[in-house]
Amino acid sequence: MTDTRPEPLLDQVSRAPTRAGARRSSADRLDLDVDQLFADADGSVAVAGPAPLDEKLRQAYFWMVNHAIISPHYDVEFQDVTRPRTHFRLGDSKAEVDLPTDQSYSSFVLLPLLTFAVRGRCLLVGGPGRGKTASAILMGVLAGYPVREVRRAMQHGHPQLTVQDMFGTPLPRDLVAAESLADIEVAWRSWLGLRVKIVDEYNRIPTRTQSALLTVLADGYVEVFDQVYETGAAAWYLTANDDAGGGTFQVVDALRDRIDVVVKALSFNSRFVGDLVERAERGLRPEEHVPPAIVFDADEHERLHREVVAVPIPVPVRRRLEYFAAQLELLERAARQLEYRTKDTARLAGQDPHLLAALDTGRDHRADIGSQTLNGLSVRALQSLVAYAKAMAYFRGNAEVTLDDLRAVVPFVLHDKLQPDLQSPAFDDPEREALRTDRVSWIRDLFDTACRQFDAEGLDTDDPVGSILAELAVGLDGLAETEVRRRLAQIEGVLSGWEDATKLHGSLFEDALALKYAHQRYSAYLSWLRWSGA
Repeated sequence: MTDTRPEPLLDQVSRAPTRAGARRSSADRLDLDVDQLFADADGSVAVAGPAPLDEKLRQAYFWMVNHAIISPHYDVEFQDVTRPRTHFRLGDSKAEVDLPTDQSYSSFVLLPLLTFAVRGRCLLVGGPGRGKTASAILMGVLAGYPVREVRRAMQHGHPQLTVQDMFGTPLPRDLVAAESLADIEVAWRSWLGLRVKIVDEYNRIPTRTQSALLTVLADGYVEVFDQVYETGAAAWYLTANDDAGGGTFQVVDALRDRIDVVVKALSFNSRFVGDLVERAERGLRPEEHVPPAIVFDADEHERLHREVVAVPIPVPVRRRLEYFAAQLELLERAARQLEYRTKDTARLAGQDPHLLAALDTGRDHRADIGSQTLNGLSVRALQSLVAYAKAMAYFRGNAEVTLDDLRAVVPFVLHDKLQPDLQSPAFDDPEREALRTDRVSWIRDLFDTACRQFDAEGLDTDDPVGSILAELAVGLDGLAETEVRRRLAQIEGVLSGWEDATKLHGSLFEDALALKYAHQRYSAYLSWLRWSGA
């Protein structure tokens, strides 16, 4: 049997539009080029302008999956609700094959590309030889840097790597002649100024050097011998063979927390060995043949980031995110005062959140998603979720973030940020046993469960706390005393109505704290009104 596949054209870019019905943002529509400004009355122009940046981003994705990265894993699935879904179940385990009805994507290609757009921090994990480093190098080439420069700028973790090796070395003549640290000039490493930064096998970096790397990731500067170098905004790509933080050196928690998204390099599909053979025979290295049409210069990269940030998140989507996050932090037995009844309180006191949660015998641990985690979500985690949800919507051509956009990125952003309580009864069900090891499916299941509970409570149409906070957000200036008293009574009435609730759930806990906040704002304003005589 002969192989009749045509030779791949590495410089071929998918024709626009790559996604039918993509809606460009208002910012993009207003960003007219010269040809559009001086177009004829019928809108025709002599020469076609460059593709919009969202289209260019999609073209970059399809070039990568078609020509560069062999990843036939379409694990970021989207469905068209107007088309019937098709499922198949295979084997004794009834493994489900779900054929997506809308354009779907490979996380191993898409999430690094979204990281490029938001200038975030992406951790690529997987066994050796799975293409993690090659994927990161492609991101550097997409930023317009020559392949040779990207490879030379890549930092390789090893046990002897020092802070000076990684960031910069003081000039020997200054070390001898300087009378103070201010007189020492540092020869900074050139990679610090790149818009794409790559750290290979970061879990092999010594702890002291990890601490210096943390400063660069978190604050965008590095300090050596009292000299400071501002690195500027950049997309970061770190690789590791172990997603549990192990390696030659354990990764410090603060450094892991700075990572925005975790992507796994999935196993190679042996049906595509022919592609490997062809590349070897022709000596093809895709990173050396990236088409200029999908390369982003510095101005385009900056504009891409601005357009992503400008994508709005509608209230219904934001409310489901709020509801989901609210379920995860509450731990009733952790404290007496309401504000401190959290898993963080237990952890800071050296107590096991699981043991305290087990004392709460009246709670349905299978239905309560908060009982499946050992921690809640930090502000940094929520910021990452917002950024990547906007990037996903932008990439898919949506005018605003949809619930599907948010759902798609939740498992990858929270992969290392939510720690499962593997002793929770929720994992005892044989059908859920695989969720102990499948972190992506587990987090997606948590989010789906929270969304179903949100819908069941009818919070889209009946949200008294949201109405109270919306009134407060308008401001207090000019409010009469009678109106302030009415609002205080409304808050107290809502809290009174909750007293008969059998259990304190996460959303109720956070709503109660929000009402206490609003009540204090109004009370303080009422005191000011009385004092001022207004």
